[in-house]
Amino acid sequence: MRSTNPGHTASRGVDRPGSIETRGIDQVPAEERHGSPRELFVVWAAPNVSYLSIIVGAALVLMGLSLIEALLVIVVGNLFWLLTGFIGVSGTASGTTGSVISRAMYGVRGNKVLVAISGWLIAALYLGLNWAAASVAGFGLTRYLGLPETAPVEVGVVCVIAAATILVSVYGHATIVRLYSVLTILLLAVFAVLTVLILANADFAYVPAEPLTGWGRWMVLTIAFTIVASTSFSYVNSPDLARYLPRDSSRVGITLWSAAGGFVPSVVFTAAGALAATGLDMSDPQGALESIMPGWFVPVFVIAVVLNTIANNGVTAYSAGLAMQSVGVPLPRVPAVLVIGLMGTALAVAAVSVVDFMDAVNMMLELVVVLTVPFMTVFATDVVMRRNRYLGEQLHDQGRGGPFWYRGGVNPAGAAATAVGVVASALCVSTEIWAGPVSEALHGLNLAVPVGLVVSAALYWLLSRGSRSARAEQISETPVSSMEASR
Repeated sequence: MRSTNPGHTASRGVDRPGSIETRGIDQVPAEERHGSPRELFVVWAAPNVSYLSIIVGAALVLMGLSLIEALLVIVVGNLFWLLTGFIGVSGTASGTTGSVISRAMYGVRGNKVLVAISGWLIAALYLGLNWAAASVAGFGLTRYLGLPETAPVEVGVVCVIAAATILVSVYGHATIVRLYSVLTILLLAVFAVLTVLILANADFAYVPAEPLTGWGRWMVLTIAFTIVASTSFSYVNSPDLARYLPRDSSRVGITLWSAAGGFVPSVVFTAAGALAATGLDMSDPQGALESIMPGWFVPVFVIAVVLNTIANNGVTAYSAGLAMQSVGVPLPRVPAVLVIGLMGTALAVAAVSVVDFMDAVNMMLELVVVLTVPFMTVFATDVVMRRNRYLGEQLHDQGRGGPFWYRGGVNPAGAAATAVGVVASALCVSTEIWAGPVSEALHGLNLAVPVGLVVSAALYWLLSRGSRSARAEQISETPVSSMEASR
């Protein structure tokens, strides 16, 4: 007898703003589909009108890049938002989450390992990083209110921000869409004011005191590119936010509205951070930015940073809770969200209490691409190869002999392509704590993103074409009309 996922139940989900969403990873039926691809713009814009983007932009200039070089890296690195938007179409096609869809790439058992890493570990790291970023700004508000700068106050700030974030995640999809529509407008207004203040203090003729040359220049350019590109590659959860859309929604619309929501604010505000570093001492970003703000604007900005973090981590925690279900943890969605929230809170407390924040940001963004680039690339390649033909009910079939059982529950093509992609990327990465042998041989060039992308895509394509099981091949070639008839 074939088994089904604990989250795959007959209960109806609630997807209304202000109501707690009760649906887990189970397939969204046609009668509950609603919305349009345009709503995906705010879903991705609110998380990316970001203080962290400003910090990253400043870091590029502090690394020694000229202003023109930094701006070029920012634009090119953010083009990968198109991949984030593209894999979202699979959520609409299947009506289920990305952590379930990836069973097609890794097999029923292999997928559990993949999701445990990408859905739990990496999600918890990003939760901690973003909460730490908001807390650094929040400490400015506590000083403004006259509170002492003590460890309990710092921990309290982290916990308050984390609790508000988890509340958004608990309410779920419809609340996220409605709330983020408002947050996008508010955050754009506040960050636009900050950008104007930055422009007034920027040096548009900025040239580094010691311009980079030769291999040193290319080394920094590749490291900077890796840092910028890492953000878009971290959002493998875009199918989760698109699964409630009607099945006949435009694939192009889903891709472009999602990509625009991440690309536009990321480019604008990362560029603002780079400009800030030309005229301010951004080694202390909070102090530098506060120095150019009118007094009344400081608490407004801090509140905006906190709201952005809630928006960013809200979708991360939401998807992480769903990922726990797809692995087989016997928890409803809401308790699963609470568990991942506790993990992220602990990491955030460590980040603000133990390590240097700017170093933590750069180190994590450089290292995480070793994992996220192959994950995202294999996902996107599978969408292309199957022509986005996924059936939610078949993805939930976890029994032996099912369409995605493959060999012992593992798809050799997905497992090999991802593992080799991770190794290839690790060999080419360059950070302060680890430099791969290929990177060292190339005098510090960081080629983790392009190498991980090309290797994992090419290998998955070749192995899948040559060894995909007959059952999986049949499903990928099933006409859309037949799929609809099977519902």
